[in-house]
Amino acid sequence: MTSPAPLRLPDADTAEQWVDHRATALLGTVQELADRLRTDPPASVLETLELWDEITLQLGNVAAVGSLLSNVHPDAAVRTRSELAELEADRLATELSQDRAIHDVLAALDPAGLDAQASRLLERTLRDFRRSGVDRDDATRERISEIRERLTALDQEFSRNTRDDVRTISFPAERYAGLPQDWLDAHPTAADGTITATTDYPDAVPVRMFVHDAEVRAAMTRAFLTRGYPQNDQLLQEMFALRHELATLLGYADWASYDAEVKMIGSGPAVPAFIDRIAAAAEEPMERDLAVLLERYRRDVPGAEQVTGSDASYYQELVRREQYDVDSQQVRAYLDFAKVRQGLLDVTGRLFGLRYVEVADAAVWHPDVTAYDVVDAAAPEGAAPLGRIYLDLHPREGKYKHAAQFTLTDGVLRDGSSLASSSQLPEGVLVCNFSRGLMEHDHAVTLFHEFGHLVHHVLGGRGRWARFAGVATEWDFVEAPSQMLEEWAWDAEVLAGFATDAAGEPIPADLVSRMRAAEDYGKGIAARVQMFYAAMSYWFHTEQPADLTAAMRELQARYSPFPYAEGTHMYASFGHLGGYSSAYYTYMWSLVIAKDLFSAFDQDDLFDTEVAGRYRDRVLAPGGAKDAADLVADFLGRPYTFDAYAAWLAR
Repeated sequence: MTSPAPLRLPDADTAEQWVDHRATALLGTVQELADRLRTDPPASVLETLELWDEITLQLGNVAAVGSLLSNVHPDAAVRTRSELAELEADRLATELSQDRAIHDVLAALDPAGLDAQASRLLERTLRDFRRSGVDRDDATRERISEIRERLTALDQEFSRNTRDDVRTISFPAERYAGLPQDWLDAHPTAADGTITATTDYPDAVPVRMFVHDAEVRAAMTRAFLTRGYPQNDQLLQEMFALRHELATLLGYADWASYDAEVKMIGSGPAVPAFIDRIAAAAEEPMERDLAVLLERYRRDVPGAEQVTGSDASYYQELVRREQYDVDSQQVRAYLDFAKVRQGLLDVTGRLFGLRYVEVADAAVWHPDVTAYDVVDAAAPEGAAPLGRIYLDLHPREGKYKHAAQFTLTDGVLRDGSSLASSSQLPEGVLVCNFSRGLMEHDHAVTLFHEFGHLVHHVLGGRGRWARFAGVATEWDFVEAPSQMLEEWAWDAEVLAGFATDAAGEPIPADLVSRMRAAEDYGKGIAARVQMFYAAMSYWFHTEQPADLTAAMRELQARYSPFPYAEGTHMYASFGHLGGYSSAYYTYMWSLVIAKDLFSAFDQDDLFDTEVAGRYRDRVLAPGGAKDAADLVADFLGRPYTFDAYAAWLAR
């Protein structure tokens, strides 16, 4: 099987022109292919499906580059043109998804004789057409198109507002006592004796976790939880209303019911049922955690009835330090970013049988970005890559503020098909915002998590069909492989390979053991916080409350361990309301499966080649070619269960 060449990205001077030309050319190609499919489709059923899949691939190529560069490129003009490219691709995709002539060509195909994947492609394609309203009248289809276009624009504006709304706090330097010295060294004192910290993660997380001064912590919490407000409030109101209208136009009770139909969970009403199941399972662990936390809090705040949200991280850190002998600043001393980054590549390379070859001459959008070709470890030197990855891991102005894997190109290998020339390498980008020096362990875990998406994208991008390429499984399974990979960032033997202090001494195994115990201490609290977020994403869509802040407060009181912080509007920067919409529950749904997947590994030998190879081949490599439940059953030898998660939560 031949391997296609990677995509050549532009240099900084030609990036805007390159995005414009690529979008224009590929969307023109899509129009030409669509015309052919309508008027002169191939005689072969398989070739007709390939033609539609090629349309899907090229639309995805435009949207992916648009989404990536609008979130990472340092040039505002490039970001703006990239946003437009994504919008143009989305507009054309909506138009084609409602094209009755194309639908009728595909609906008339005889599936007899197709293999399992081609048959699955045809079935899923016809389902997609139905869910796009192809069978509705002209006025309804026109309204659906208007809604979809507006939703894309709203999502982009919501993300832009969140990304660009960087707030600051300033206090006299002495009031930042408690922060690590490397943080203080990176934040020089101004002429007036103050230090300014931003709401970007490398500032916000340490300030809320380590600063002794409660007023400073509270100020950072307020600033962090008011990002995007008030500008995003009305955007979200409109977004929820339009999603509801779209769902009802298509015959669904509400957006959550429409959204859940194509997920593992299956139905909208199953979402709050799942949320409440997790909340109930986490009730006792949460109360146990909170009792410990409140007891420590009352030593400093006598008579307190509950721990505030602005104090939670700080006092959880104190509990870990005092009761579990885990000091996050001590742990940070072993987590130099450069070593963690290399350790991540070493660990995943060994686990999945891969080699990462740096591409020194690759064009990148910023000097911080590094490109690697991903090669099968068993292949000889100079072998064709399985894919290419880009690592963009530090914050900067105008860049996406969270941590995520972005697609650059979906991988498709079409040797022997009529469209073999359109084969392309899977390429993905890891976009994060980590410190350049020492890392919190939580951030190291996040790095492993997000890299799990990248590996899934590459290994799952070696099939014939773009529709099933990479992380193309049901959305409530997408996080499971990444959540499972987090386990390697908690293993003492694994950490010892790269977590070393300035003298080169590895992190002690007994410290890692205490870290695990300390992490277990807070998992009941963490589960309930997640259910607060999940409930917000679900009920905001189904109830469309007129006052989002009031609705958030009510859900926080019902699910969260911590009270509402007066004057804050956390939902205004809750980015998952865009992409995940009503389905933030998927993180916990995936975690249930991740715990079951991990149960198949030998805890004393996490690099067992038989288990790791079976996992790579049966869960990651198929992409979306099978239902997620079947992928899991293929690996475990049985259907997944709730048992492993319940046992982990209870212990």
